[in-house]
Amino acid sequence: MVKRDIAGRGIHDQFVLKAMSEVPRERFVPDRFRESAYDDAPLPIPGGQTISQPYIVGLMIAALGLQGGERVLDVGTGSGYGAAVLSRIADHVYTIERHGSLTETAIRRFSELGYDNINARHGDGRLGWSEYAPYDAIVVAAASSTVPDALLEQLRVGGRLVIPVGDSAQQTLVYIECVASDRFARRQLESVRFVPLV
Repeated sequence: MVKRDIAGRGIHDQFVLKAMSEVPRERFVPDRFRESAYDDAPLPIPGGQTISQPYIVGLMIAALGLQGGERVLDVGTGSGYGAAVLSRIADHVYTIERHGSLTETAIRRFSELGYDNINARHGDGRLGWSEYAPYDAIVVAAASSTVPDALLEQLRVGGRLVIPVGDSAQQTLVYIECVASDRFARRQLESVRFVPLV
């Protein structure tokens, strides 16, 4: 999967390729979809949510430019796969999910896999997790019509945020860098389709 769908589609960040090679994606999908775990496609998970396609996971994490040692906020834990990949690069990952049952399942998976540098909680991802801010990077796995102010406020200067922005008809993956305490640089990455951030 990594060779074909990640590196093969132009993602060459060695931290991302190594992390995605290490995390067993089949552990993060429902049993009935395990045979499809390494297809480059999103798959349904409980709560009407999805686990994102591997290429999009790789693209979003690569855009953060992680080098190791960072504190990262992951909004929209879902199955926990994205947080797991992040945890193989960053020093610590804080992940937040609005579905309590998904949060509980993800925490159990992290424990079973020995990913002890992830803190997860049930809550409103639009508010971030201010207790551990500021973050070196924030990644959001759900689409918002606007970028929540709370997330921008929780970025350190030099920190990066990747978030899908748009409505159900059209979404664009946006990269934002905090260049000063009240100034942000933005650029669009590519068109995507995510569940809404609610």
